[in-house]
Amino acid sequence: MTDTSVQPATQSTPGLSQVERVIDAFAAPSKTFEDIKQGHTSWWLPFLLFVIVGTGLWFTVNSKVTWPTVVENGLRMSPKQAERLQQLPPEQQEAQKKISAVAQKYIWLVAPVFVLLMNLIAAGVLLGTINFGFGGRAKFGQVLAVSWYAGLPGLIKLLLGIVGLFAGVAAESFMPANPAGTNVAYFLAPPPETNIALWSLCAAIDITFLWTLILFSKGLAKVAGTKPSSGYVAVFGWWAIYLMISIGIGAAFS
Repeated sequence: MTDTSVQPATQSTPGLSQVERVIDAFAAPSKTFEDIKQGHTSWWLPFLLFVIVGTGLWFTVNSKVTWPTVVENGLRMSPKQAERLQQLPPEQQEAQKKISAVAQKYIWLVAPVFVLLMNLIAAGVLLGTINFGFGGRAKFGQVLAVSWYAGLPGLIKLLLGIVGLFAGVAAESFMPANPAGTNVAYFLAPPPETNIALWSLCAAIDITFLWTLILFSKGLAKVAGTKPSSGYVAVFGWWAIYLMISIGIGAAFS
């Protein structure tokens, strides 16, 4: 009889639960990302949390702000669009505003679907970057899981937006895309009083989003088996490119 015939089967180490991974994403991120590296890549809980909190913000905006007000706030930030609207007859202006309000209402209701799509795109782009650009060994499922757990600080901004509206934030100043004071732009006069490019840059440099980028950088490097610096270069490099493009487009069409 060989030695292997009498040795007990190797016991695999159980992974963290999703609740533990969510908690550790804030308290001990390396544990969450190490667990994902070991193959525990389920991410339905972070997605569910975004659905719950995002829906909570949607209902709060629906009751405290209303979607026609959201449209008016957006028009004040986009003089070119407001000018084009003013050129229409009054009845067409009202019709366009009603259509825009309905569109805003349902677009924000299905926002978690857009978040899912953006995470899929980000995971694909960063998988190629870290593997082919930096010699990593990550798998798509691992990078996608990292993106969801790294994005959890975004829940804080959504929750602050809900709290702010119940605390009395003026409906006329509320923007669903920037619902809380986690960036300098929140405290600046909105465009056109503040240059749109400057305002957009200040909005992008957001505490919760920078937190997400840092977590994503660490998690990406962990699951790919590369140096931490590789994760930072990949994540912040693509973010810088996206930021420049989005600010340029915003400045051109606002």
